[in-house]
Amino acid sequence: MDKDKIAGKAKDLMGQGKEGVGNATNDQNLQAQGQADQTEGKAQQAIGGLKDAARDAADSVKKATSS
Repeated sequence: MDKDKIAGKAKDLMGQGKEGVGNATNDQNLQAQGQADQTEGKAQQAIGGLKDAARDAADSVKKATSS
């Protein structure tokens, strides 16, 4: 698993927490920050997924050519 996927998930969860606190305190700025963190975290997770897929594809090609 790529480190970007892990870091992205952590950022997403932190954003959910911020948004929840913002909702509870009626703080629109904190809500917006939380939503932005979630979006950034999801993007980072997607990048990690692409890196994993590329690594898997490279491994498959390597195995196919070495046989």
